[in-house]
Amino acid sequence: MNENIITINHFTMKFGRTTVINDLSFEVKRGETFGLLGSNGSGKTTIIRSLLGMYIPTEGKLLIDNNPFNVAASLKLGYLPEERGLYKKEKVIDIMVYFGQLKGLSVEKSREWSLAFLKRVDLADKSTIRLDKLSGGQQQKVQLGITIMGDPELLILDEPTKGFDPVNRRLLMDIIEEHQKKGATVVLVTHQMEEVERLCDRIILLKNGKAAAYGTIKEVREKYKGKNLDDIFVEIYGDNQKEVSRA
Repeated sequence: MNENIITINHFTMKFGRTTVINDLSFEVKRGETFGLLGSNGSGKTTIIRSLLGMYIPTEGKLLIDNNPFNVAASLKLGYLPEERGLYKKEKVIDIMVYFGQLKGLSVEKSREWSLAFLKRVDLADKSTIRLDKLSGGQQQKVQLGITIMGDPELLILDEPTKGFDPVNRRLLMDIIEEHQKKGATVVLVTHQMEEVERLCDRIILLKNGKAAAYGTIKEVREKYKGKNLDDIFVEIYGDNQKEVSRA
């Protein structure tokens, strides 16, 4: 647990004259589940995209396993973006097998794993249906399956349960917990504080491109006089939400 799998060091990101991230530093330890939290527009997605090489940082370093991200690196990584993006005109099983092969699995292993996962998430009867014929929540399940296929060492999950009913949210949390037990490191972006309480070892709460709070859940709660995470979230971001509602 002492080794860093992610290191963010004096990271600044500017878009034109706007500073989105301001001299931010934090670490994610190997094997932990880390909550990357904040209100809308606080910079969470910017951090992830910069970490994965989609954005070039204005200043600072973002490292995975002590190196800048490289798709050819030996560390297995699974990323579930908030904006889903799969081949919607193709059959579900064909999409999953294709991505399984990209992850280095054989066609047989990819198909076997995919069918088992679809059964697990109550989509076994949808395997030969085009993706665009599924509901948004069903498509989200398929993309989660692709993300966790091959047992990645590092999972980055951006709003994985967004739009899910309580039954499906619990199912996905169970699946995430199973990967925790296998030793995976999980970076979780969510607005669901019950998910944070259940899954996360440590958290960072971002505000105005900086860390408003950073540490274990216990440490963060102690800093805010024992309040629960929902109340802490409201205390930190309440003024932001008022500004948005007045705008």
